[in-house]
Amino acid sequence: MGGRGRSRTQRKHFRQSRENVWKRSKPDPSSQNPDATDDAAETPNPTWTPFATQNSAFDEYYKEQGIVTSEEWDAFVGVLRTPLPASFRINACSQFSADLRSQLENDFVQTLQAEVVEGDDAEAIKPLPWYPDNLAWHSNFSRMQLRKNQTLERFHEFLKLENEIGNITRQEAVSMVPPLFLNVQPNHFVLDMCAAPGSKTFQLLEIIHQSTKAGSLPDGMVIANDLDVQRCNLLIHQTKRMCTANLIVTNHEAQQFPGCRLNRNHETLETDQHISQLLFDSVLCDVPCSGDGTLRKAPDLWRKWNTGMGNGLYSLQVLIAMRGLSLLKVGGRMVYSTCSMNPIENEAVVAEILRRCGGSVELVDVSGEHHQLIRRPGLRRWKVRDKGSWLASYRDVPKFRKNAVLPSMFPSGQSYQDLVDCNHKADTGDDIDKGADGNSESSTQAVENSAMQEFTEEVSDLPLERCMRIVPHDQNTGAFFIAVLQKVSPIPAISIQEKPKIEIDKQCVEPKIEDSNVLQVNSLESTKEVLEEVNLTDHKPRAEDLEVGPSVACTEQDSEEAQEPLKTESITKTTGKRKLQFQGKWRGVDPVFFFKDETIINSIREFYGIDEKLPFNGHLVTRNNDTSHVKRIYYVSKSVKGVLELNFSVGQQLKITSIGLKMFERQSSREGSSAPCAFRISSEGLPLILPYITKQILCASPVDFKHLLQYKAVKFGDFVDAEFGEKAANLMPGYCVVVLGKGKRTASESLVVDESTIAIGCWKGKASLTVMVTAMDCRELLERLLVRLDIDKGPVHEDDKPSSDKVPVHEENKPSSDDAGDEVQGTNGIDDSEATESKQ
Repeated sequence: MGGRGRSRTQRKHFRQSRENVWKRSKPDPSSQNPDATDDAAETPNPTWTPFATQNSAFDEYYKEQGIVTSEEWDAFVGVLRTPLPASFRINACSQFSADLRSQLENDFVQTLQAEVVEGDDAEAIKPLPWYPDNLAWHSNFSRMQLRKNQTLERFHEFLKLENEIGNITRQEAVSMVPPLFLNVQPNHFVLDMCAAPGSKTFQLLEIIHQSTKAGSLPDGMVIANDLDVQRCNLLIHQTKRMCTANLIVTNHEAQQFPGCRLNRNHETLETDQHISQLLFDSVLCDVPCSGDGTLRKAPDLWRKWNTGMGNGLYSLQVLIAMRGLSLLKVGGRMVYSTCSMNPIENEAVVAEILRRCGGSVELVDVSGEHHQLIRRPGLRRWKVRDKGSWLASYRDVPKFRKNAVLPSMFPSGQSYQDLVDCNHKADTGDDIDKGADGNSESSTQAVENSAMQEFTEEVSDLPLERCMRIVPHDQNTGAFFIAVLQKVSPIPAISIQEKPKIEIDKQCVEPKIEDSNVLQVNSLESTKEVLEEVNLTDHKPRAEDLEVGPSVACTEQDSEEAQEPLKTESITKTTGKRKLQFQGKWRGVDPVFFFKDETIINSIREFYGIDEKLPFNGHLVTRNNDTSHVKRIYYVSKSVKGVLELNFSVGQQLKITSIGLKMFERQSSREGSSAPCAFRISSEGLPLILPYITKQILCASPVDFKHLLQYKAVKFGDFVDAEFGEKAANLMPGYCVVVLGKGKRTASESLVVDESTIAIGCWKGKASLTVMVTAMDCRELLERLLVRLDIDKGPVHEDDKPSSDKVPVHEENKPSSDDAGDEVQGTNGIDDSEATESKQ
């Protein structure tokens, strides 16, 4: 426990002072003193020491594995020891994606070039050539440079603002690669198994939504899972910027993700149940790893790195990958990826997957896809390093280490007995045994020479060169490993007889292969220890909270035990005002309910004049079964609705921390309590519902729209367009929508909503309209409009302001702080208020 606490503290301090990671050590004050001794002058600064950017064990390991050639080694480690350049991706679904791309191409490309070091031919910023439509950009400035260089301040502020709004996502370039090889389509069901912090999930949602028109939703969906409920909170915050109704966030161990298989004889609920088992068209399996591909952005890994980190995670990585394949539809793709360069975590895992699945899974050759991405082929030969020794084959593993070093870690995947039998058959001329995939293993060069007692290096007979490894010095990035797998037939059950028993001492674990067991986790304690040492990289689960559970089903038909709900956690009493709800199986997370209160639904429809074309029946959900205390109503797409119905049918096996799109929120201001409608439209849900609103909606001229964004509250008589002010005054009190018109006086224009329509939510009080948009959203929207509409912002003078800006808005005309549109995420993976609303 003590070690775990220290590790967590070190990570916390590293995150808080990340900008100092690559800073040079401060000069020793004693060196400025002429009377100081030579010994004192050589004493390092006791208050701060920069991270070392070298590790002899690292150098020895990767030189031996042949990740790069000996001629490239200096260039390879040289780049690894430099800070990682910043990179980001434009949200393709943003209204302003074209504007942002134009601003980068026509503004920042020229203005930032002056900051490039003289004599350096590199461009300041440039689009990544392998990413579609110039939507991903690479900067030659590190994160610290962006924060510390005053001349880069405008660009840095641009990145921060647009990232917070959701128009761009700041993401490591190589991290953008795996989703591109999934070939996701708008109608696909996608599973992101280890999703936090959510950059790849956001990317998948973009792909699904990219061709969607205003007011419509794609047929596909994404389930984003993470094992740590705290990191689910970060995942929710990231994906909330997407404003999607096609997302479910779950909290499970990836290797035990529920299959939600409906019993054939089970009578479904009174709903349109079309899904009998939760299977996916695409699976992203970005597993926990040692993370040495992130050394450029997390240089504290240099001192922590050791070979045991990768070895200890191997079994868990295989388990997660096999579970992903068991949930994949026949014909679907799964991408296995890590931010590690270690072949034990990469090629060895992929090889074991192929062996376990036989011919039901193929390793896809994607060398012709995204050809501008520079990548290296996967390795077919590697060694295992354990306790300071190099092991070329399982024959070399000492008896006391056979529970930690497995046969499948080696290129041939064979145990010692397999190798002896193979050698005997080679000497006698008998037929060579064939592997699980049906291929002859004669190409495996792991044979024992009885005369010389030498053991040659093993070479895998699997087409592992179809994997890809991205190394830093090829295109100035981090390192990454990607393998694309396609399921061509159901995965067969593996009988015990098909897998040779491993002869080890009684204290070692024997891998039991059953219909619902693919690989037993070995060396549980060592795996947990490794996870505690692994640095908290941006896209991996929290190490100290990762528990390695029992093996799970990989066959097409899950066993009844695998389909049973996970064991209900013991219920403990809590003290204080706020008590956690323990309904259902999931402690600390409220269940999900379909919202069916017709009185409230009809009042919302009537107040906003919502067209019947927008389906509500079965699409509205909440986290509180008591409709009188519901604060938020969420909207889910047809696909999410189907999964939710299935989840109810199988006993709520999915632990859902977030679902759908927040559409309506209960009014909580003093005036809101007397408003005709108890619920207002959420700013997140407004884009979806906007085409269906016929009441409480106005069209404002660009000037009046700009005034609302600038001054936040404007009296009816102060609008430039008097007709607009009059119509605003005649609205029902409460929430309303203001749409940006294209003419100077647009109050009488007919409203036509499309993908380019810009609208904001406002509060209609007794004397004024008050904007219900966050200050950051107002700022970003105002900047975009000034560029797009060429409106002169100009200095704001006191005489130019509407009188409502001079006179404070009356309290009864203001929404309370609860209505301001800001949300505070709780620590349980959902909003604090959402988690406790059923207890109030």
